[in-house]
Amino acid sequence: MVGTDGREAVQRGPLVGSLAVVAAALAACYGAVVAVLLPAQVAAIDPAAKVGNLALVSTVSFACTIAAQPLVGALSDRTRGRWGRRVPWAVAGTLVAAAGLLALGGATTLAAVTVLWVVTQVALNGLDVATSAVVPDDVPPRRRGRAFALIGLGAVAGGAVAVLAAGASAARPGRVWTGLAVTVLVATSVFVAVEARRRRPWDSDAAAGDAPVRPPFWRGLLVDPRRERRFTDAFVSRLLFVLAYQLVYAYQLYVLTDHVGVPARAATALTGTLTATTLAAVLVAVVVTGWWSDRVGTRTPFMLGACGLLAVAMLVPLAVPTTTGMTVFAVLKGVAFGAHMASGTALVTEVLPAGGASAGKDLGLYNVATNLPQTVAPALAATVIAHLGGYPGLFATAAGVAVLALVVGVRLARRGLPTAGGAGPHVAQPVVTGGGRT
Repeated sequence: MVGTDGREAVQRGPLVGSLAVVAAALAACYGAVVAVLLPAQVAAIDPAAKVGNLALVSTVSFACTIAAQPLVGALSDRTRGRWGRRVPWAVAGTLVAAAGLLALGGATTLAAVTVLWVVTQVALNGLDVATSAVVPDDVPPRRRGRAFALIGLGAVAGGAVAVLAAGASAARPGRVWTGLAVTVLVATSVFVAVEARRRRPWDSDAAAGDAPVRPPFWRGLLVDPRRERRFTDAFVSRLLFVLAYQLVYAYQLYVLTDHVGVPARAATALTGTLTATTLAAVLVAVVVTGWWSDRVGTRTPFMLGACGLLAVAMLVPLAVPTTTGMTVFAVLKGVAFGAHMASGTALVTEVLPAGGASAGKDLGLYNVATNLPQTVAPALAATVIAHLGGYPGLFATAAGVAVLALVVGVRLARRGLPTAGGAGPHVAQPVVTGGGRT
């Protein structure tokens, strides 16, 4: 990058590529563990109580890890040294996560599984936020759409491959646990190697005399919604969007059998086909939206369009309760999800509190807007199905939540937003990082 001091540009292509590799490894761990390995392990411990036990493990792990990303992000924001702010925490998270994954492969009691998954998930969350914060640290706003597009591609591909591999190796889960541990270690090694080559003598945060002044640690963990209204609106819009998406996601199989009328055996195969269709749509939308929003210099239209499209998608199975309708639904919701992930994530890096001085902590807080709905959506959906009109009521509720996400997004746009090039009513100040100034 050519800064105000005329320093030589630092190439970011390898950096973003390494972040995509880390994203693929993280998605592989979450996809394989949550979808295949953890349910199978819990069922093997006590088949009769598997449903309740899996809910217990999931709930405890979420309760213990919800604050992990903001906390690790805040600690990394304050870290100084020759490796900058993010690398030490990424390495620490990787080592703990790899050890946890290996130990989980041999866990034989529910207590052991619960404790080990909590530790592993906290460590993976630490790796996640430490590497995610590198984007606002080192990538200029005008290129963040493309950066998050590539990172999103890595995550989607990693999760898909891991779930397929875990399912195919169900008879030998130990190999999968070991494979995941090795994958995380290798991915982080790639990231660290790229960072080592990118660093220059002037990159040390310890040598940076103009590091931003931050509030006391514990007080700085939260964001004042009255002062940071743009960030708050971005958080609420993402939370509502993900909630609308997840309300139907967990019950797709039951929608096919009970709402559309597909026979049980055919519904299982059709669920896989629809999932693959959605995945393809997500991949296309992430790439197109990331590139296009960089090119036009704004994220807002894409984020708002994604909210509106998701609301429309939820109405399709109401109007056309057939396999064709479900296919259209799968495509539309995939496009909406991919567009929102690319544009919304890039946009929030441009409205971070204090101009991005605490990017790690604030991105950790923002990620709660993605994690929380995934936890509460199944229980909320079950309540809607039971008391608010079954599956038609579920689709209508999800559409309404998507509209609320759109309304909050419109309010965010009206507050005035920076362009992708950094100009506009709110201009992020330079962030002092291990990689220089952005």
